[in-house]
Amino acid sequence: MPRFVRIDRSRPTVFTALTLAGLVALSGLVGTAQAQTPTELVIATVNNGHMIEMQKLSKHFEDANPDIKLKWVTLEEGVLRQRVTTDIATKGGQFDVMTIGLYEAPIWGRKGWLQELKTDAAYDVDDLLPTVRSGVSVDGKLFAAPFYAESSMLMYRKDLADKAGVQLGDHPTWTQVKDLAAKIHDPKHGVYGICLRGKPGWGDNMAFITTLVNTFGGQWFDMQWKPQLESKPWKDATAFYVDLLKQYGPPGSASNSFNEILALTNAGKCGLWVDATIAASFVSDPKQSQVAAQMAFAQAPTMNTPKGANWLWSWNLAIPAGSRKVAAAQKFITWSTSKDYIQLVAKTQGWAKVPTGTRKSTYSNPEFQKAARFAAAEKAAIDSASPNDATLPKSPYVGIQFAAIPEFQAIGIAVGQQLSAALAGKTTVDAALKSGQTTAERELTKAGYYRK
Repeated sequence: MPRFVRIDRSRPTVFTALTLAGLVALSGLVGTAQAQTPTELVIATVNNGHMIEMQKLSKHFEDANPDIKLKWVTLEEGVLRQRVTTDIATKGGQFDVMTIGLYEAPIWGRKGWLQELKTDAAYDVDDLLPTVRSGVSVDGKLFAAPFYAESSMLMYRKDLADKAGVQLGDHPTWTQVKDLAAKIHDPKHGVYGICLRGKPGWGDNMAFITTLVNTFGGQWFDMQWKPQLESKPWKDATAFYVDLLKQYGPPGSASNSFNEILALTNAGKCGLWVDATIAASFVSDPKQSQVAAQMAFAQAPTMNTPKGANWLWSWNLAIPAGSRKVAAAQKFITWSTSKDYIQLVAKTQGWAKVPTGTRKSTYSNPEFQKAARFAAAEKAAIDSASPNDATLPKSPYVGIQFAAIPEFQAIGIAVGQQLSAALAGKTTVDAALKSGQTTAERELTKAGYYRK
């Protein structure tokens, strides 16, 4: 016969009280665990020196923000562009913060693919250099924050130029550069007259080649959007480029981009190099470069016009639209592109290694001016770059080393592959340009820009 126990419901039993206390305690533990679980930000970035340094210093951010954990996806430049473009176009959601360029920022901002960035007074958005701030804004709204910016410039071994009896001014011509390359080219002793990008890609060899075409008086498209790849300026510029590297460049130039040439230059093997101004901080660093003390700097060479002779680019941090981690992403971007971050790099690495090209305060800092002897040439190049007036004939597009339209990526990649093949001797310059013209006409016709 079952035994019934009378329970006084006016007060809980010991069992009931203990059970309730345990549940409350367990609930508290679960809540604490949830509160302590950090938000993970997945950051896609490029494998260059300044970005790698940011990863090393990001422990300072995590220490100050224990509720945020950073996960890095570091990629080669061309691979990065492919991955972030695919992810944002398909709303894949792989990345919480993306490293994008001056090409993508305004196009994606207009499409609504990026979150507008909100900055406070401490960030001092007015301290950003006007050309760079304009490049990452749409209708006055900031859609990406510049981490570092660059133009292009001439970097060269002054000791070799002096030995050859050649004095280059601040504004050399391509004729002068070619003459000097011929005089200092000495492959038997491991020195090549000139190093230039040859690796195919719209942001690799075509970044440089487009500036060369500009200064020869050319353009990508005329005012009716007709591609101009078989025009005289294109033929003259690309023939000059291929001939220059075949005669006075290193072997395998068709595979070289920024990192490969940086290594050659730091080893003292490149007499002249025209590339991103950001390289100046590396080639003038005695810890990285065997010829740091011998390096000199000048503006990008010109030919028939100074227009578009030097490019404008910035690597920027942006947040994809629809992100669920906007607050954390905004906090990280604000930290990594701030004046305080630049001071942190200066304190830990020295003023010569700070990311440049973004802030007026950096260039006005006496310590930076003293440490970075390339600073004046770099800022002059950035200030002179004009994306709205980069070609001698009037053009319908904005951009210096690219045309800021979505179709340009496919066109630039195709033309870059053809001209890299011409440099490698696998095709002729004329055949490469004819193929590029066909591709450009097809892409622009399909997009509705141009009709034959």
